Amino acid sequence: MGELRGVIADARRVVVKIGSSSLTGPDGHLSREAITALTDVLAAERLAGRQIILVTSGAIAAGIGPMGLPRRPRDLEMQQAAASVGQGLLVAAYSEAFARHGLTTGQVLLTSDDMMRRTHYGNAQRALNRLLDLGIVPIVNENDTVATDEIRFGDNDRLAALVATVSHADALVLLTDVDGLYTAAPDTPGAERIVDVSNPSDVAGIDISRRGHALGTGGMITKLEAASLATTSGVAVVLTSAEQAADALAGHPVGTLFHVTGKRDTTRLQWLAHAAQVRGALVLDDGAARAVRGRRASLLAAGVVEVRGGFAAGEPVALLTRAGTVVARGFAGFSAEEAELMKGLSTGALRERLGEAYARELIHIDDLVVL
Repeated sequence: MGELRGVIADARRVVVKIGSSSLTGPDGHLSREAITALTDVLAAERLAGRQIILVTSGAIAAGIGPMGLPRRPRDLEMQQAAASVGQGLLVAAYSEAFARHGLTTGQVLLTSDDMMRRTHYGNAQRALNRLLDLGIVPIVNENDTVATDEIRFGDNDRLAALVATVSHADALVLLTDVDGLYTAAPDTPGAERIVDVSNPSDVAGIDISRRGHALGTGGMITKLEAASLATTSGVAVVLTSAEQAADALAGHPVGTLFHVTGKRDTTRLQWLAHAAQVRGALVLDDGAARAVRGRRASLLAAGVVEVRGGFAAGEPVALLTRAGTVVARGFAGFSAEEAELMKGLSTGALRERLGEAYARELIHIDDLVVL
């Protein structure tokens, strides 16, 4: 099948995400056959020595049949009810399937709020690491029963990328109902599968607006966003179909491989870059924006022209250009009120007007992550 993709074949810790459309039959009910087929592949990898984290959709779809619903509900309350009914059925099906291979599973329910809060982010990391150290297969899903419109991940694609980041995975495999990213919709005459994506320009101009299966909530857009989030954090990504899961994990050139574009940062900065909810913003002049973006220097008060929002010292803030482009994120060294007094002043002026305690950078370089 061609040369193996070493970055995938050699990956020790792998996050595998599967969408609702790959887990349901034509009648919309949860497919035991699909779960068994996936579990057989993942169990073989786990027993061969790999650490596997499964991020699965399907809780709402699993609840459709038992609740007698004709289709996936559209309103949030009914989705939450379906997820409540279906989550137990979904995890029970996985637990039974993995048990056939002598493997134990552990359920991990998350919301984006868990990722946006730094303490929760750390708790999720420790829980996943401990489960993996114990030889348990973590099964992760969004906590649909309590999720709201504001904290939805979107078919778990972003959730999977964040899980891959927080767990320091080596690879992320996104399984969907198409066998890769194409130059156009797969059923378009002349459409070709894109084998490798090395940078964003490789997918520029591709129409990815068409949505997929009726039971899913994501689409190719969310998958590309997830791939971008993961690869900029040092995690390689393969996008392919559930039927090709075994080949993808073996490193065969199926689907589309998204190459790593960034380095693996500290957990603290990974959280800041991808998961933190910013509390405000600092607008920079052109020189400060260039310094932060190009030279990755600390942010001095002299380069700040506007302070937005209300934030305390130590909270995440966005660093913006005058045009509103996000340059970086950082942990504020001072509160918004203090930053308002400090903006535009040189270090000498800060010392003279406000005192020695203010004669330092607004955000230290070690507390900054350039986006």
